[in-house]
Amino acid sequence: MTYDKAAVQSVLDRALAEGRTSLSAPEAKQVADAYGIPTPGEGLATSPEGAAALAAEIGFPVVLKIVSPDILHKTEAGGVVVGVDSAEAAVTAYERIIANARAYDGEAELTGVQVQKMLVTGGDVQEVIVGSVTDETFGKIVAFGLGGVLVEVLKDVTFRLAPTSPAEARSMVDGIGAHEMLNGVRGSKPVDKDAIAAIISKLSDLVEDFPQFAEVDLNPVLAGPDGATAVDFRIIVDAGAGKPVERYTQDEILTAMTRIMKPRAVAVIGASNEDGKIGNSVMKNLVNGGYKGDIYPINPRGGEVLGLKAFPSITDVPGDVDVAVFAVPAKFVGGALEQCGQKGVAGAILIPSGFAETGEQELQDEVVAIARKHGVRILGPNIYGYYYLPENLCATFCTPYDVKGSVALSSQSGGIGMAILGFSRSSRMGVSAIVGVGNKADIDEDDLLTFFETDDNTNLIAMHLEDLKDGRAFAETAARVSKKKPVVVLKAGRTSAGAKAASSHTGALAGNDKVYDDILRQSGVVRAPGLNEMLQYARGIPLLPTPKGENVVIITGAGGSGVLLSDACVDNGLQLMTIPPDLDAAFKKFIPPFGAAGNPVDITGGEPPSTYRNTVALGLEDDRIHALILGYWHTIVTPPMVFAKLVAEVVEEYRAKGIDKPVVASLSGDVEVEQASQYLFEHGVVAYPYTTETPVQVLGAKYRWARNAGAL
Repeated sequence: MTYDKAAVQSVLDRALAEGRTSLSAPEAKQVADAYGIPTPGEGLATSPEGAAALAAEIGFPVVLKIVSPDILHKTEAGGVVVGVDSAEAAVTAYERIIANARAYDGEAELTGVQVQKMLVTGGDVQEVIVGSVTDETFGKIVAFGLGGVLVEVLKDVTFRLAPTSPAEARSMVDGIGAHEMLNGVRGSKPVDKDAIAAIISKLSDLVEDFPQFAEVDLNPVLAGPDGATAVDFRIIVDAGAGKPVERYTQDEILTAMTRIMKPRAVAVIGASNEDGKIGNSVMKNLVNGGYKGDIYPINPRGGEVLGLKAFPSITDVPGDVDVAVFAVPAKFVGGALEQCGQKGVAGAILIPSGFAETGEQELQDEVVAIARKHGVRILGPNIYGYYYLPENLCATFCTPYDVKGSVALSSQSGGIGMAILGFSRSSRMGVSAIVGVGNKADIDEDDLLTFFETDDNTNLIAMHLEDLKDGRAFAETAARVSKKKPVVVLKAGRTSAGAKAASSHTGALAGNDKVYDDILRQSGVVRAPGLNEMLQYARGIPLLPTPKGENVVIITGAGGSGVLLSDACVDNGLQLMTIPPDLDAAFKKFIPPFGAAGNPVDITGGEPPSTYRNTVALGLEDDRIHALILGYWHTIVTPPMVFAKLVAEVVEEYRAKGIDKPVVASLSGDVEVEQASQYLFEHGVVAYPYTTETPVQVLGAKYRWARNAGAL
């Protein structure tokens, strides 16, 4: 659609020149008209008689509203009168509104009174809200929800990044919890959802074209069977809202991150021979971890550290250095970083604390400025370091780790980093990298994603984060990366202590975790509800092949497990297959008469190994079944390890035939089920003891990624 951008620019320029923070109602009407957003017929009256004439011209009934650059909340000021049905009533309403406005704010500039066609509500018409806000993390976002009291009380709102495509706009309309109300309830007709989506899309284009529109409210929008109309259009202006964010290019990020993750030489600033010193631990991990590149200890006293020649300064090192790991107090970082810049170091790994996290923001800013001046990228400060196992690189003061695999993990918290390390070691989860990002003074999650996107050693990225420095950059990068590799995020701070003060309804509604939730989903990210789930997703998702369809079948030896597994499927968005008659009959050939086919397939608990084998084989063989969930019950007839080995064998047998489906298992029983679960994991079947929820959560996470990536 072609928009009249010149008309909008003229309105915006006038408001900025006059130092105003909002547009008047007539100006907002001009903006709406320029972008094809439907609004009721209206005009501006500057006298009681003018109000009566306009009302008669527009057609009764009408609504009268105060127009003032100093009064944003019209109803609060007594500046709105609805249901005006005659010329005499229009005169009276005009006079009352002006009197109320002067009583509310005697200094306010009163432009006049807006006379607007009053649209019919109720019946087939639903009130909704459409808006936009400039979020401090994600920039321009758009919002949609039911209007009136419902949006304020229930906060049933969906959010997307702007610009928002027509398809995304429609998904917002269908994405609110109360979307069924828009389909028509109690005999009312469904509203025109496409008309609502068109308004969302046009508003998205507006704020993208004119970022100085910091907050926009279309509230209410009246949606009916034949279209949608924005009744009230409020626009907050802020020249600073359009300030562009400085970012590195993708190529610049990849070049620097490749040198950091695959360095040819590493220097340790503050290297020490003294046990218990961070500089000693880092040196030991580099030397004993098997890193094959050059290692240069930096210590003012020179000499040797762990048998390697030490240099008083990094500038004294004869060769090139890609990475410098800092193990000195915060006050010495700036000077050493200047020398790193002179040396051409690509990455400074700032382990020390004592920066912004302790209130020393100015010191952190100074360090960042030095790094930017020399083109050095900073990881940290206040971190445990990082591991990149393909290079045998343990640039950390923590314990070494050597189980190589395809999972890359990062954490903003050092404590969470230790939990990641411990879980990985305990579960024998193979990793490609573990990275601490700490204060994220420079390098953050989108830098890591950019590297891991092209890293052949990484097939899944899992990230713990408390905030995003540049949420839009992360969302755009994640949207690209998640098409190729699953990106799992644990976002801390899900609960909200209350929305920040804002000038619009949309601004207030955006002050909660729902913004993160919707935009992470829009970006294809799989969000984990907790730390254990993030780690289990990281461990399990890479083992599961991508499903080829939505049909999930449960095969269980215990009816109780079948019920819980079914509940878990619903909770995780999985579709239990409706078993067709021929498949039902095929399952019944292998289960006892007192068992039950259908879905779940209940083979009962006293069955021999052959029953498990035959039913699992049937589930794998039938093309209509796309994933299997197994519920095992510990019995003497089929002990846990017997079950584990037969399942592993039959799954491997069908993989050899080219049939590879996701298979997860829940094992109930005595402690032997722990060993059996581990055996299954080692043979490519995601299995857990004592829980029906976790295996289904992992399968659900795999499905969410597959849907987002377009693999289904």
